Formats: sequence, C-alpha cells, structure tokens
Amino acid sequence: MTGPSPDQAIVAGIRFPTEVALERDEAGWTLVMRRPLRHSPEQVWRMLTEPDRLARWSPIVPDRSLAEVGPASCRENPGDEPIDAEVLVADAPSLLVHRWGTALMRWTVTAVEEGTVLELRQTCDDRTVASSSAAGWRTCFGTLAATFDGVERERVIGPRALDYGWQALHERYEREFAGRQG
Repeated sequence: MTGPSPDQAIVAGIRFPTEVALERDEAGWTLVMRRPLRHSPEQVWRMLTEPDRLARWSPIVPDRSLAEVGPASCRENPGDEPIDAEVLVADAPSLLVHRWGTALMRWTVTAVEEGTVLELRQTCDDRTVASSSAAGWRTCFGTLAATFDGVERERVIGPRALDYGWQALHERYEREFAGRQG
C-alpha cells in the first residue's frame, strides 16, 4: 500500500457495475464507459465542468469551467505541466465534448428514472492505452459516485490508485481487449 486504508465508499463505487467496451472504426479506438449515478443531470454536469468539483475526482482539472466552448489548460496536480484542452461542445446538462491532449472526450449525461447514466467515449491513440484508461476511469467513476455524499474524500489518482485495485482492473481490461486487432 502507498497510503492509508482505502475509503470503503470509494471502493464500493469502483466495484459498482460499469459497462466498458472498446470500439474500433476507421479513425482508431474508442473506449466507451457507462455508469449509472443516483444524481440529477444538473448535479452530474457540475461535476464534469466545474474545476473545483473535477479536482475532487478527475485527472482532468482545468483552469476554467468547461461549461463554455473554447480553449483551456488542464493539470492533474497543481505543479504539473499543463495539458492543452479545448471544449468543442457544451450543451448543459446533457453533452460535453472536449479535447484533453490528443484524446477526444465525449461525455453524455442522460436522465433516467433513478438519476442519470453517465457515458464517456474517449478516443485512444492505440489499443494498448485503452486498458490503462479503462482502469483509471473506473477508479475515477467510483470516486465520483462517492463524492456526491458531501463527505470530503481523497481524489484517487496516480500511485494511490494501486491501493484501490487499479492493477487488477488494468489486467482485467487487458484480457478483455486482447482479442481486438489494430
């Protein structure tokens, strides 16, 4: 372990069923993840677009709100080198499309009777990146789900994710995606 015992609310969030798929088309690979949340689309939208809320669960922490189209700069941690980003579509509270470095991120927020379904479609330069991204986002989605309760929780990124089962998730997605050719 690299830190204190894992937060059990985050662990439960990570274990919660999440649909994960890898799609191939003429442009390359797209990681697709769908996760139900028991919160309103407006609440989820704020977690996707407001820097102070993103800093609670996501590796994407922008220098401005992502609720408006235009360029931005992101850092995972305050001292890190910035990563170029650009919001291409911001249709609150249902669709956010932005670049994050070379990846294109498409977030769809769909209202359902029990709350919301959050879908992420992330382009990947090659198939080998997809399993790492899937494990990372699965960990982040678990943190996101736990963060809604108002309790101050740690942001599970970098080496700390190992304490939350990132390696096992990575290996699982490597096996699941291994048959995909590219």
